[in-house]
Amino acid sequence: MEALQFIIILIFSPMLQGLIKKFKANMQGRLGPGIFQTYYDLARLLKKDMVVSNVTSWIFRATPYIVFISTLAASMIVPVITAQYPFVAVSDVIALIYIFGLARFFMALAGLDAGTAFGGEGSSREMTVAVLVEPMMVLSIFTAAISAGSTNLAMIAKTQNIFYSPSHVLAFSAFIVAVIAETGRIPVDNPDTHLELTMIHEGMLLEYSGRYLALMEWAHYMKQMLLFTIAVDIFFPFGIVAGALGITGFAASFGIYTGKMLFMCFLMALIESTRAKMRFFQLPSLLGGAFVLSALSLLIYIMMGR
Repeated sequence: MEALQFIIILIFSPMLQGLIKKFKANMQGRLGPGIFQTYYDLARLLKKDMVVSNVTSWIFRATPYIVFISTLAASMIVPVITAQYPFVAVSDVIALIYIFGLARFFMALAGLDAGTAFGGEGSSREMTVAVLVEPMMVLSIFTAAISAGSTNLAMIAKTQNIFYSPSHVLAFSAFIVAVIAETGRIPVDNPDTHLELTMIHEGMLLEYSGRYLALMEWAHYMKQMLLFTIAVDIFFPFGIVAGALGITGFAASFGIYTGKMLFMCFLMALIESTRAKMRFFQLPSLLGGAFVLSALSLLIYIMMGR
């Protein structure tokens, strides 16, 4: 059972996207789509034929599979409801960042490969945001990693407690900004936009259709749930079982995990409903400020020891 906890990410990640949309609609006084609409969208895309430009290379065709498989591999090394699983030896923060970087690299290449202006623009913007986000994310996690004495995610989750110092509060605040940027949400990006000039993540997917687009969208939902899981595992680790799971333990841990995911969905919906999208040239101010928070969290922990 412990070996299959990544299935939770695989199956329920589209529902998380549906929940965020539902929360946003309720906050904005709209009915909104059902929470299972994302599953219907994926099923519809999987049934559709693909239209592929004849100027593209193998990179364009291979990228959806590389992105999906790398995101699935990342979900296998992240503790979800238990810290004991077969891949715990490679469950390292650095490995996780590199796996995400691999998917981002091929997505940017695919956006350029089609030869369209908007694909190239989206790839350029994505790499610019990545340069600002990845150091911030690493520093935020390192604040918790130092207290655990390891960069292993399972070890960090097992050794953290629910009583936080100022360093953990700053690290969590910076990590939330990193999650918003990595998942392409307001105020960094608008996941619902149809204006090509404002797209970042969606700009790289404009040339995809059918099964390819379904794999890319599904991988994006999985990455979003993974980042939510990392956030709650590191900063709200209660409910994670340190050993093997029984039926009762699984039910209890899964219930707590579900509650934490609902909290993250509500938080994302609240941020998106109360903020406007920033102009791209203003993003360094937001992301740079969050980087300062993550650096301060690490310095405060080193100076205070907690």
